[in-house]
Amino acid sequence: MFLRAAMTAFFPLSIGLAFQLPSTDGPISIIPVAKRATAELAPPAAAIRVDSSLVLIPAHVTTSIGGPVVNLTKDDFRLFEDNVEQRITHFGQDDAPISIGLIFDTSGSMHDKMRKASEAAAAFFKTANAEDEFFLVEFGDRPRLAVPFTVDSQQVYRRIAGLRPFGRTSLLDAIHLALAQMKGARNSRKALVIFSDGGDNCSRQTAGQVKNALVESDIQLYAMGIFDLEDSRKHSREERNGPKLLDELAAKTGGYNYPVNDLEELPAISARISRELRTEYVLGYSPAGVAHDGKYHRVRVILAGSAEARQLRTYYRQGYYAPAQ
Repeated sequence: MFLRAAMTAFFPLSIGLAFQLPSTDGPISIIPVAKRATAELAPPAAAIRVDSSLVLIPAHVTTSIGGPVVNLTKDDFRLFEDNVEQRITHFGQDDAPISIGLIFDTSGSMHDKMRKASEAAAAFFKTANAEDEFFLVEFGDRPRLAVPFTVDSQQVYRRIAGLRPFGRTSLLDAIHLALAQMKGARNSRKALVIFSDGGDNCSRQTAGQVKNALVESDIQLYAMGIFDLEDSRKHSREERNGPKLLDELAAKTGGYNYPVNDLEELPAISARISRELRTEYVLGYSPAGVAHDGKYHRVRVILAGSAEARQLRTYYRQGYYAPAQ
């Protein structure tokens, strides 16, 4: 019986954006990168799983100003479960295929933002692994599965490029639908990526229900919050609370919400998220005193060694649910 746990962090906006998007309203050609080789010592199946004897946890490390750190070894990490230190038995760096759900806001307030949001989606697909799979949930008054799982990123992009905004914002219901769709994922690594410009104002699901579902899942959640922060007084309370809601949802999974203050930044932020999902350390351990209690177990990862090493930042999910007997 398996549960899975995923942890993540973020890299600076200036790292590795080696492409340029055309300034056009027409379709953008997307050519995924070839699958990159995994580092030696990485577990043979790039699983992010928790079973009765092994936990595999991805983690990202950055400098204090956000630069990626990619040359660490197993001895640079210490890992604790419920405040008990664990012996790291597996270590590697991995770029395994990912199952990704894109959650795209098509509410009326997105009218002037759709072109840049489409470019952001194209930027995301530019760094895709050829073995990744995607689905698309679009949402206005109601969420809708617009494209089921496919490895054809062009199909998903064509649908996004043709979206027309209308209605209110059912963000929580869209996440709920995406979590259900993700049950059919074929890859062990899974992520949701949200493109939205405001808070929820017409969902049936509550924030608490969605947060609990995310905690119990193995899915990382990233968001690009396209908020009009300069004139927030004209927005509803739900819209003003949008940034906080996305922050909280992403933090539950070890993901991150990137507020977008300038639409010109949107494609680069999208590419940044895509790259973050594909660059990570994998730490594996067999929990001391394995418990089949179905309870939540807190995990803490720190860096050992010099004071300089301890100034680095490590980002990860804060725990997992153990299997029940």
